[in-house]
Amino acid sequence: GCRGAQGRFAYKLLHDLFANYSSALRPVEDTDRALNVTLQVTLAQIIDMDERNQVLTSYLWVRQAWLDAHLTWDKDTYDGIDSIRIPSSYVWRPDIILYNNADDRFGGSMETNVVLRSDGHIMWDSPAITKSSCKVDVSYFPFDGQRCRLTFGSWTYNGNQIDLRNRLDTGDLTDFVENVEWEVLGMPATRNVITYGCCSEPYPDVTFTLLLRRRASFYIYNLLLPCIMVSFLAPLGFYLPADSGEKVSLGVTVLLALTVFQLLVAESMPPSESVPLIGKYYIATMTMITASTALTIFIMNIHHCGPGARPVPPWARRLILHHMARLCCVYEVGESCKSPRQVLGRQAGRGDPGMLGESPREGDVGAEVGGCPRDRCLCHHDGLLRNVNYITGCFRRHRAAQRRTGEWKKVAKVMDRFFMWVFFLMVFLMSVLVLGKAA
Repeated sequence: GCRGAQGRFAYKLLHDLFANYSSALRPVEDTDRALNVTLQVTLAQIIDMDERNQVLTSYLWVRQAWLDAHLTWDKDTYDGIDSIRIPSSYVWRPDIILYNNADDRFGGSMETNVVLRSDGHIMWDSPAITKSSCKVDVSYFPFDGQRCRLTFGSWTYNGNQIDLRNRLDTGDLTDFVENVEWEVLGMPATRNVITYGCCSEPYPDVTFTLLLRRRASFYIYNLLLPCIMVSFLAPLGFYLPADSGEKVSLGVTVLLALTVFQLLVAESMPPSESVPLIGKYYIATMTMITASTALTIFIMNIHHCGPGARPVPPWARRLILHHMARLCCVYEVGESCKSPRQVLGRQAGRGDPGMLGESPREGDVGAEVGGCPRDRCLCHHDGLLRNVNYITGCFRRHRAAQRRTGEWKKVAKVMDRFFMWVFFLMVFLMSVLVLGKAA
């Protein structure tokens, strides 16, 4: 019986309140006074952050409260009814919209009920999926943070008609659903009063600044670590033997792999002048690999010097074959980096004349053993000497060509080993620099 009586009183209350009520006019007793409207925003979920189009899609709960002077009643007259819930279309509502809306449909809030109290206070809670424009700075991607603003204000009422204020100094994050990509650091709220060029009246608005920080684990494991590992493969091209034929192929393969990673990053980034940090790392690594491939081609040209090549210059022999070889521990079979080294070719120069000078004496002995005295076989002896001298010259020239070719191969090997350590150090320093700058 009590419930039935209260239901009849609620019906009577609704009929009495809206008998002569119009939702088209601002509900104030004095039209010269501004109507106070308080705004509170609860961030429920971050749906998507489109960096390329610079649009933030979020799910918000928007709470607006104001005083309607024409919707008051004595609760004792209506069986103690203190509040009722009615459709929001029944009452006047402030036209609070999102100024930086980026939705092509420009959809508003959901049509939900309002809570009307006996003293005329109205509270309207409405959920809304908003698409707001957000200036995205990807200079430190994937270790970046973003500041996205949500600016709410009245579209037609100026500050002399509606005094819009924020209920709290920050947005409500108690019901926020954690996002897998973004971490919310805060949502401070500020009230601004702006005079636009079209009108002389001030227009107040409330701006909520959403402070976001990207969770970089996904990008570290899928973009950064593969690039670092591929980059450490590039200096190993200098360690490959020159006769393998795979030195240039390895550099080109690594360069193509980094190009694929660069394209993946470029597809998701906005076409702006600011290059992301990982993009700078890719470009620096690709430049280094291009330089290493060019150096590999130059060193292979030195390695494959033919017999007609010039001798190694003395400065190159002293710098490369002595000092750099000891520094890079490049030694031949039977040597070590701790053993004293001699200038190449010195032992061979001492051994060749003695070995080659013994040939004529062996011919003389052969002539005497054959039973042909020197005074009786002068014609044969002169011919034999000419042949031996010709063979000796050919052998000496062949040994000199071999020695020059071997020295140039040794120069190429020392340069390979030296540039391998130089590029390993460059890759390590670039990786540390990128991680340090991100931190």
